[in-house]
Amino acid sequence: MKKISLLFVVLLISRIGFSQAILSTTEYNKTVKPAVTVDIPFGDDVVTGAIKDSLSKLGYKSKDSKDFFVFKGVKMPQLGNDTYDLYFNVDKKSRKDKDHSTVTMMISKGYENFVSDADDPLIISNAKTYLNNLVETVSIYDLELQINDQNDAVKKASKKLADLVNTSEDLQKKKAAIEQSIIDNTNAQAAQKAEIEKQGQILQTLMGKRKL
Repeated sequence: MKKISLLFVVLLISRIGFSQAILSTTEYNKTVKPAVTVDIPFGDDVVTGAIKDSLSKLGYKSKDSKDFFVFKGVKMPQLGNDTYDLYFNVDKKSRKDKDHSTVTMMISKGYENFVSDADDPLIISNAKTYLNNLVETVSIYDLELQINDQNDAVKKASKKLADLVNTSEDLQKKKAAIEQSIIDNTNAQAAQKAEIEKQGQILQTLMGKRKL
């Protein structure tokens, strides 16, 4: 168990050093909006799942809006003291690189009033920290996915073994039945040979009477 934990820590450290969140802009409703962006060394499906899972554990569910998935009315102390709407877009870093994703995050104080660095630098700074820490969140989520997949693989392999054992038992029963059938057939052949000899003797006796 210690070896597995150490390996996970090593992999996590190597991934965490991938990149740092930066200020950016993105288009939403045909208008350029302030955002924060970070590159994460995981596929977009895993990253999306990790974000949704982490916020789901806090009691929030997302809704799709344009190219974003949005969490409304989020209270997250690590961002600030207010209630926020969080907008996320997760996309492949490039068409050829499916194992790295770019996460774009916008923060609104409601009614699509998106926060910029000029308006509230503290919230934006906190958002950068949140995205930087997201690498660890995704790493843990991805590990759980792998554990679940491997657990399913073990269950599948165990079921196959159980099926093979059951088949073996059925074959052993059939084998025993066939062996018994062979013994019964051999005995029946011997009995039939004796019957033929008996009936032959009767026939010879009857035919011998013709000479009398």
